[in-house]
Amino acid sequence: MQRKDKEITDQKAIEEIIKKAKVCRIAVSYESMSYIVPMNFGYADQTLYFHSSKEGLKLSILRENPQACFEMEIDIEIVPSEQPCNWTMRYQSVIGFGEVEFIENLDAKRDAMQIIMQHYTDEMISIEDAALSKVTLFKLKINKMMGKKSGY
Repeated sequence: MQRKDKEITDQKAIEEIIKKAKVCRIAVSYESMSYIVPMNFGYADQTLYFHSSKEGLKLSILRENPQACFEMEIDIEIVPSEQPCNWTMRYQSVIGFGEVEFIENLDAKRDAMQIIMQHYTDEMISIEDAALSKVTLFKLKINKMMGKKSGY
């Protein structure tokens, strides 16, 4: 990281950002094309969990190239200035890299969906097998992640 004064190195602080974030953007690459998509997610044990439709561009790309990166941020605030080039932003963010694995086993899919739901609610929600069979669940096992903050 170029600006060491903005780097977050404490793992607990990084995980607090992940807990507070509502959207995780996943970026993938296929041949000469990059693709990024915002997604709902869950997090447990250095792994991000996602659900998706059964088909789509990101899934096609991930099946060919499971390497992905991700980004999420919280506490965003524009900080204006009298000089346009001096405007800035307050934020806390996490960026990371990993490899995607598709989840096929029904019990593992249910566990992954529970992790995703726990990110957004404290309620225990039952998930029908029929509903699980209609979605794709995958996890991104994180190899490396870093935090960054500005204005905090």
